[in-house]
Amino acid sequence: MIIIFIRTVIIFVSVMVLMRLLGKRQLRELEVSELVVSVILADMASNPLQDIGMPLVYGLIPLLTLFACELIISGAMLSSLRFRTLLYGKPEFLIYEGKICQKEMRKSRLSLDELYEELRGKEILDISQVKFAILETNGSLSTILYPENQPLTPKDMKIKPSDEDYPVIIIEDGVLLEKNLEHIGKNKTWLEKFIKKHKCDELDKVFLLVYYNESKIYYEMKD
Repeated sequence: MIIIFIRTVIIFVSVMVLMRLLGKRQLRELEVSELVVSVILADMASNPLQDIGMPLVYGLIPLLTLFACELIISGAMLSSLRFRTLLYGKPEFLIYEGKICQKEMRKSRLSLDELYEELRGKEILDISQVKFAILETNGSLSTILYPENQPLTPKDMKIKPSDEDYPVIIIEDGVLLEKNLEHIGKNKTWLEKFIKKHKCDELDKVFLLVYYNESKIYYEMKD
């Protein structure tokens, strides 16, 4: 039982470290090779867990080899546009100048229902408002609306909005984040005075406290 537990922990930690080293992009939207690596990683990681008689190193070596292959492919992809196009393809217009590209739709094996579904996911209900729709290499759909259908910005309305500061969480679920408190140039004395002002005498009773600036602080007590 102890051996199974230890092997499971080692494999889990190894896969977590490898996925972390692959980079944050792999955790968001996967390209073809990244999806293949993820699927094979999961399958390979299960082998030494299912077969206790298999030496653990036999499970770790394929994981490291797969990781090295992905690094080589990623490096080649960054250094060669032709290699990237060969491996991942290139973005395709599904709507160009307001006209649906039926040939590209058939080539991408995308139905009208799926196209409308993607547009609804972007809160676009009127397809006539779309000037360009591009199917990216990772399968996501990028859209550009006609200028008259694009949302207004403060610049369009000649309005200068107030500059918002980056929100800094000071207390999260009763836990004081001391580094964040130092980051905004405050100390614990200031914080204690603030919560007492809001009729609270203990930090662990605060559910969330977010600092924007001197005049804007979000504060909520625990239930």
